[in-house]
Amino acid sequence: MTEFSLFGSKLYLSPVLDLYNGEIISYAISERANYRQVDEMLDKAFSRLPDSSGLILHSDQGWQYQNVRYQKRLLEKGIRQSMSRKGNCLDNAVMENFFGLLKSELLYLRTFQSLDEFCQELIAYLEYYNHNRIKEKLNGLSPVQYRIQNGFAA
Repeated sequence: MTEFSLFGSKLYLSPVLDLYNGEIISYAISERANYRQVDEMLDKAFSRLPDSSGLILHSDQGWQYQNVRYQKRLLEKGIRQSMSRKGNCLDNAVMENFFGLLKSELLYLRTFQSLDEFCQELIAYLEYYNHNRIKEKLNGLSPVQYRIQNGFAA
């Protein structure tokens, strides 16, 4: 989860990133960092990945991911939970890198008129990131293009 501070308010983004191609497969945006947001993120992820058995879901040690309800939901879907070691951001480097890109390519480059405008631009950026932002390690393809080229469904 990452936090944005704008206009005296905060906005929180909770995404799920697929390590295969770097695609954001699910996310939830909220003005409060609460468990409901994480629940929404999981609902979206589970709807995209009906056969999630055997997957590993990695996170930092945020309180949301230590919540018994969160752990139970993963267990029910056959997903193994993995957590960063306390105080070691390198364990979660892929997600931290994504958050850095997001903030440097969106938040720090633009001036927004309102929190609503930023939220809409954030959603647009996530679409751009998945469908249009090319990556050298994906042979110059976007995450979605790479997934499709390799014969994997959404």
